Amino acid sequence: MKTKEVLDFIQMNIDSWNNPKVLKDCFSFIDLTSLNTNDTPAKILDMVNRVNEFPSHYPDFNEVAAICVYPNFAALVKENLKREGIKIAVVAGVFPNSQSFTEVKVLESKLAVQSGADEVDIVLSLNNFLGNNREVASSEISKIKEAIGEAHLKVILESGMLSSEELIKEASELSIKAGADFIKTSTGKTEPAATPQAAVIMCNEIKEFYNKTGIKRGFKPAGGIVTSEDAVLYYAIVEYILGREWLNPGLFRIGASRLANNLLSDYYKSTIKYY
Repeated sequence: MKTKEVLDFIQMNIDSWNNPKVLKDCFSFIDLTSLNTNDTPAKILDMVNRVNEFPSHYPDFNEVAAICVYPNFAALVKENLKREGIKIAVVAGVFPNSQSFTEVKVLESKLAVQSGADEVDIVLSLNNFLGNNREVASSEISKIKEAIGEAHLKVILESGMLSSEELIKEASELSIKAGADFIKTSTGKTEPAATPQAAVIMCNEIKEFYNKTGIKRGFKPAGGIVTSEDAVLYYAIVEYILGREWLNPGLFRIGASRLANNLLSDYYKSTIKYY
């Protein structure tokens, strides 16, 4: 599917997706995220406690899909998270620039899982990918996937740093074939972050891989997704290209730190600042 044609169709029909059910669905796909230099155990524990208490405040909403933190907080989240079904995700592999030794990235990812992480988000080694060392970039993903075992691996392409649609496509294909369970647009630490154009290209590659192999891979837009309108747009892209069977937390996530309150506010038509 050509990128412009997909986005033109969705923009013309976006009202069909912009409804309370989709807002609630989008909330359940959120990786509730805190990735700040000034994160402290107390700050992370407060976020976890809010997740634990969420159903008592909003019983008609499904809970978020995951809590995403730096790897040194994985054990803290594991010890204090009381809600079943919510995954513990970490960013690892020398996030966000991925500029280090492969052995360091592998070890950090492995230690994160040993500390309680269910999912590991790493950044594609752009120094190798853009430096024409594609085999090294691919091998690094495979080694990390092997090290973390059954934990899910999300590979961040940092699509805003890829200067063409072809590069985004190639990075998506490489990451999926190397063992990524999800491909993810961005770290949120660079600009531009997630874009609808990148999302279309990445979802097309996931579909192509599925058509060839019968294996489903997930998609996660992240970075700069703040408003309900942003979330609904990515939901629409996933449904239009991949189908409704991808609209579940096992195959679709939204990386966001501010989106949750906006979805709640728009659903209840009242300003809510729970998270």
